[in-house]
Amino acid sequence: MTVQDHDITAATNTANLPQPIQPLLKHATYKAHTTDFIVNELLPLEFTGKGEHLWLHIQKSGMNTAYLAKLLSEWADIPLRDVGFSGLKDRHALTTQWFSLRIPKKQLPDSEFAPLDIGANESITILEQQWHNKKLNRGTHRANQFIITLRDIEFVGFDTPSPSSEQLLSAKQAVEQHLMIISQSGVPNYFGPQRFGRSGNNIREALSLFARPVPEARPPSNKGKRKRVPREQNTMELSAARSLIFNEILAARVRDGSWNHGLAGEVFNLDGSGSIFASDEIDDTLRARLESGDIHPTAVLWGTGNEKVSGKAAAMEADTVAHSPLLTQLATGLEQRDIKAQRRALRLPIEALSWEWQDKEDSQILILNFTLTTGSFATSLLASLVQELNT
Repeated sequence: MTVQDHDITAATNTANLPQPIQPLLKHATYKAHTTDFIVNELLPLEFTGKGEHLWLHIQKSGMNTAYLAKLLSEWADIPLRDVGFSGLKDRHALTTQWFSLRIPKKQLPDSEFAPLDIGANESITILEQQWHNKKLNRGTHRANQFIITLRDIEFVGFDTPSPSSEQLLSAKQAVEQHLMIISQSGVPNYFGPQRFGRSGNNIREALSLFARPVPEARPPSNKGKRKRVPREQNTMELSAARSLIFNEILAARVRDGSWNHGLAGEVFNLDGSGSIFASDEIDDTLRARLESGDIHPTAVLWGTGNEKVSGKAAAMEADTVAHSPLLTQLATGLEQRDIKAQRRALRLPIEALSWEWQDKEDSQILILNFTLTTGSFATSLLASLVQELNT
């Protein structure tokens, strides 16, 4: 069956993904101002004060991480490969993160880093610098702190544009109760809309990629090792394909209520780590660990070698893909390119969640402060709270 263009647009609209609890905010706007979306990289590290790697703690806005890395390499007159950073940060936000620069013999440039060719809406500030004996590698930071301001809030259930003070108080209390619940139980760990591109264009690119011939395997080496397919370079398309399959499996688990409880044959993730283990049955010990947040159910990031999962959990993953022509094409493409299966937690814990209300004229403003582990999306928390989220 041919996948229609509108099917891709609908499938990648993350606003359609189900939530365990109905969001209590009908509408809200975020990113109205740069300071409405603040991201601080949390990278606990003791610097040696030695070595040829200069680490810079930088606050930026209006500029993506890759471009800033390019500016740093030009300033230090070093290859771009010698500039390290842990994660990509949103351009349309006020963000802080670390960069490392390999400076041979610690020979710093004569002038301070102050690029002239940046736009009126772009800013760069160096907050701190340290010498260290290692380069900063991707995925090094533990988590990100978010401070997000929601404006133009409309509450669910109001029939009048001017609710009474009693109605507003009741609505705010309901939202706060919801926030207290998710601070304990977490939210579905969906991939955010940015993973799929505008209107799902990254999925279209993935389908176009999978329609092309698979790269030929390399000839066997003299040591008799098995043939290897050349490493796929289209990481954005491959990642989008796996993310969409994962989101749909998680959506099915949310609908049947098993996203945070586990199924027979489940593969569990140990909280705060990459460790996983499988279990044929869910016993009282596992239920207690699930309840405490010590472990989380997982779903597959699709690929070959997905043998750890079994039973009902495996059947749900297979059925979700089999019943969707779009997911079937994506899964087949990933398998043909010998992409190895991985696991991702279905539940996203929310750390250090706090909030503050502000009244401005006739509008309500909610400021959220929370921490998420690396690789997760702030939009997962926002989607659990807001039905229609606009920028």
